[in-house]
Amino acid sequence: MESASGERSFGDAVSSIWKAPEIPLAILSFAFHFVWEFLQVPAYAGMTEQPHWEGIKVCTAATIGDVAFALIAFWTTAVASRFRRWIVTPRAWQIALYLAVGIALTVCFEYYYVEITGRWKYSELMPRVPPLGTGLIPLLQWIVVPSLVASLTGRVVNGATNSATRVLGG
Repeated sequence: MESASGERSFGDAVSSIWKAPEIPLAILSFAFHFVWEFLQVPAYAGMTEQPHWEGIKVCTAATIGDVAFALIAFWTTAVASRFRRWIVTPRAWQIALYLAVGIALTVCFEYYYVEITGRWKYSELMPRVPPLGTGLIPLLQWIVVPSLVASLTGRVVNGATNSATRVLGG
C-alpha cells in the first residue's frame, strides 16, 4: 500500500519479497536441511568424534550446499516450465524434475567426496545404494526435505500473493 506521498510501506516491501519463490525456498531449505545434516551425523565416519564447533561448521557448510542444490533444481524446473512461480501450483512432472535434479547433484557430489577425494567417509551405519554406493540417507534427504520445502514454499508464495492482493484491494 502506498502512503500519501506515493511511497510503499515497509510491510508491502516485506510482502513483495516473499512473493519471490527463491526467498522462502532458500530459507525453508536451510532450516530443514540444517536439521537433517545434524540427524545424519552418525552415518558419517568421524563426525561424532569432532569437537562441537567443528561439527557445526561442517553441517552448516553442507547445508549451504543443499540450499545451492535446491536453488539449482528450482531454476532448472523454472526454465523447463518457462514459469518462475511453478512451485505455487506444481504439476507432477515439475516436482519430479525438481527432485531429479537434486538427486543427481547429490549422487555426483557424494561420489566425488566419498569415492574420489575421500573428504567424506560413510560410517557402518550408512546403507549404500548401488551402482555408485551412494549413501541412502543423503538420497532420502533429497526426497523428503525438498518435497516438504516445495509444498511449504508454494503456500508461502501463494499466501504472500493473496495477502498483497487483499491489501491492495484486488
